[in-house]
Amino acid sequence: MSRLIRAVIDTAALRSNLDRIRSAAGRRRVLAVVKANGYGHGASTVARALGAADAFGVARLDEGVALRDAGVTHPILLLEGVVTREQLHEAAARRLDLVVHEPGQVALLEAWRGPHRFGIWLKLDTGMHRLGFPVREAAAVRARLAALAVPAASVRVMTHFARADERDCPETGAQVARFEAAVARFGLETSLCNSAGLFGWPAAGGDWVRPGLSLYGVSPFAGESAASLGLAPVMTLTTTVIATRAVARGESVGYGGLWRAARDSRVAVLAAGYADGLLRGLPNGAPVALCGVRAPLVGRVSMDMIAVDVTDLPPVEVGMPAELWGPALAVEEVASSAGTLAYELLCGVTQRVERITI
Repeated sequence: MSRLIRAVIDTAALRSNLDRIRSAAGRRRVLAVVKANGYGHGASTVARALGAADAFGVARLDEGVALRDAGVTHPILLLEGVVTREQLHEAAARRLDLVVHEPGQVALLEAWRGPHRFGIWLKLDTGMHRLGFPVREAAAVRARLAALAVPAASVRVMTHFARADERDCPETGAQVARFEAAVARFGLETSLCNSAGLFGWPAAGGDWVRPGLSLYGVSPFAGESAASLGLAPVMTLTTTVIATRAVARGESVGYGGLWRAARDSRVAVLAAGYADGLLRGLPNGAPVALCGVRAPLVGRVSMDMIAVDVTDLPPVEVGMPAELWGPALAVEEVASSAGTLAYELLCGVTQRVERITI
């Protein structure tokens, strides 16, 4: 049974984006970030499509387990690491690599006596002030990892940029300098760049890049399109016209009467709402694409429906498709209209929405 609202996932676009990322990365290897169910695209679908990636990154243990259960054999890195002994044992059983960012995680590894040798990514805090050891502690933590009773299979060092999406902000350059000073004598592989770092700070270097958003064909920079970076949208969110209405001048549409017709109008009602992942706060005027033309959302987003003013469009009929975002309407533009980021829209698409992979 075909549903009224669908998210079409274009795996050819995924592979094209990975090729573009490899071109930008040069000799650096690519850890493809597929956390949050592949940014709403389906983690196992994304991982299968991106077999040419060198490794995958997820946030948490359950995400890594799900990829293993789906048959993914690539190295998988837990970006938040583990926090309990039980989680450490599960990570070992599933052959998952670990980010180590706080003292308790080092202690867990020091107590580990199992046969599995973890791949470890030591995370340093160079300015994000979220996860990671202060750079002044880098050498001491590195020494503890080198002295583990069960040696690590590999140790790498990483950091995370706080403002790489701001091309003119000097803080990213300062983070790079702090990181390089801290790890200069380690002789270990390093990773600094997320999507914004990769495209905005090519001199940041490192041995690995960790693209997330750009894999899915979205620009990490405000006001800069994905197409300008050579990226193609992966998700097309489409829905269906389920009714059309004539709305007389002065009449309102939807809960709360937030929109009133300034003229006699035609309104199309679409099968999409916050139960599908649309933001309830999408404002009047937010774009929707019908008949290849943008039309403004009118009235409040409800659980299952939105209304669109189609007065200036060619005749719109029940059953016609509409694009909420995709090739005809960039998700960045929709997010900007709501004062948020594309991340929130993509990750918010709910399980009620049918996923179709092409």
